Amino acid sequence: MGKAVIILSDDEVALVRESSLLVGRTLAEVARHIAPGFTTGKLDAIAEEFIRDNGGVPGFKGLYGCPSTLLISVNEQVVHGLPGDRELRDGDVASVDCGVLMNGFYGDSAYTFCVGEVAPATRKLLQVTQECLKLGIEAAVESNRTGDIGHAIQSHAEKNGYGVVRELVGHGVGRKLHEAPEVPNYGKRGHGVRLQSGMALAIEPMINMGVKEVKQLNDGWTVVSRDGKPSAHFEHTVVVRAGKAEVLSTFQYIEDVLEQKGVKATHVSPAIK
Repeated sequence: MGKAVIILSDDEVALVRESSLLVGRTLAEVARHIAPGFTTGKLDAIAEEFIRDNGGVPGFKGLYGCPSTLLISVNEQVVHGLPGDRELRDGDVASVDCGVLMNGFYGDSAYTFCVGEVAPATRKLLQVTQECLKLGIEAAVESNRTGDIGHAIQSHAEKNGYGVVRELVGHGVGRKLHEAPEVPNYGKRGHGVRLQSGMALAIEPMINMGVKEVKQLNDGWTVVSRDGKPSAHFEHTVVVRAGKAEVLSTFQYIEDVLEQKGVKATHVSPAIK
């Protein structure tokens, strides 16, 4: 990543929002199909077709040699799982990460889905991770620092006994998918890059049920928890503002589809709201 932080104009923010909303709609299309017996490769093909049909370009495919539109990480896979012949099973959780490029700007978001009946302890991990995302976004305001975002995420995750991944971080978003600054999911208040209004950030807690340590598989992409316990990943693209960050992506499309399917969506605790 380069060191120069990019400040977006309101017109540019509107374009990032447009790309981010298409990501949300794409993840909702994934939500329509995700089920036991469905392969991750088939979900990837559905997502690519949907993005292209709606005027976008898959943001990940071809970037850094990525072969797919989605990155789908199942159970102990933290991030960067490559879609293929793997069939999802009842009880799995699957993080689906998606990027879109449209009108010269990227959008980036991720959602961890329950596949069938998921163990209560794993559901709690997903809930707490989404709460971490909300708390991180609340800290993404003008004059705060990236460490304030990381501290908010880390403290809530660790309070619940979970491990916070260190090797992978959030990032700036704009004309490039990955821009400055890096946005770690751990940190100290008052440390890191100072946040300025107009900075677009992808905030993406990656939280492990067990230890924080991870390892990369031989495919050169998939990152898994070192102890083999489940991991969860939720991500929004936001823009820093004074007082309150503006969320450019959305989970609402996903949750609407899950509700139509009679599936209980992951929601933050009322105490966090």
